[in-house]
Amino acid sequence: MARMHSRKKGKSGSIKPIKKTKPTWVRYSETEVESLVVKLAKAGNNSAKIGLILRDSYGVPDVKIITKNKIGDILKNQKLSPAYPDDFTSLIKKEINIQKHLEKFKKDQVAKRGLKLTSSKINRLAKYYKRKGILPEDWRYDREKAKLIVS
Repeated sequence: MARMHSRKKGKSGSIKPIKKTKPTWVRYSETEVESLVVKLAKAGNNSAKIGLILRDSYGVPDVKIITKNKIGDILKNQKLSPAYPDDFTSLIKKEINIQKHLEKFKKDQVAKRGLKLTSSKINRLAKYYKRKGILPEDWRYDREKAKLIVS
């Protein structure tokens, strides 16, 4: 499948192993992994960052294989899930950073195009989340309110 705005092919990457059983070398139990997820979420990490920390620091290859739940589901059960999804907030952060850059460098045409592309991605994702019921139907994206969402 091609990239969204550049007409290039996607990047190749590693894939998860097909085997869906807990590896013998993992020393953490289901409850220990869940407590680690909760501890890392309370420290202010999003679900993607929690997965990276668990993989790199604790040697947990996949939370879903061990706990039978995704990281997001564990956070929902503990009532620690964020108000907005992680991909949505990261796009908003990206747009805010581009806006700060454009305040300094007003004639940067590449950054202006990047701002347009990022805002269109945000609107497309907002439309999807409205359809799925994650965002309210009357929710509108406003660049001034975006800073409040991220902070």
